[in-house]
Amino acid sequence: MAIEKTFSIIKPNAVKKGVIGDIIKQFEENGLKISAMKLGLISKEKCELFYAEHRERPFFGELVQFMTSGPVVLLCLAGENAILKNRDIMGATDPKKANAGTIRAKHGDNVGENAVHGSDSAASAARELAIFFDKHEICN
Repeated sequence: MAIEKTFSIIKPNAVKKGVIGDIIKQFEENGLKISAMKLGLISKEKCELFYAEHRERPFFGELVQFMTSGPVVLLCLAGENAILKNRDIMGATDPKKANAGTIRAKHGDNVGENAVHGSDSAASAARELAIFFDKHEICN
């Protein structure tokens, strides 16, 4: 099987809790390798571009406010079946419904502040990676 790349964000609430290492450990222990990583703040403009498909939803403003409220960790993860594997490791969007041991079950606070984001398809991964990383920043 070919190596696939996906995009993930460790969200502000997880960074604030100091669980970056635990989250990265879960990725690595499940066969995902870090191909690129940045710690920083997301601008409002970049966040609105990233979440453009949610612009008309009632939670859009709150989502942008949360995601720009503090530092995040931006990741390119690589591995076999990386997109699906990452989504399994993260768990359900609602931490209360996420399987025990998943990132969101362990570190998520609620549906909006659920500790991590992960691309849901190859097309989304390519789009999201291009928003946050230049091609030369991603290692093979």
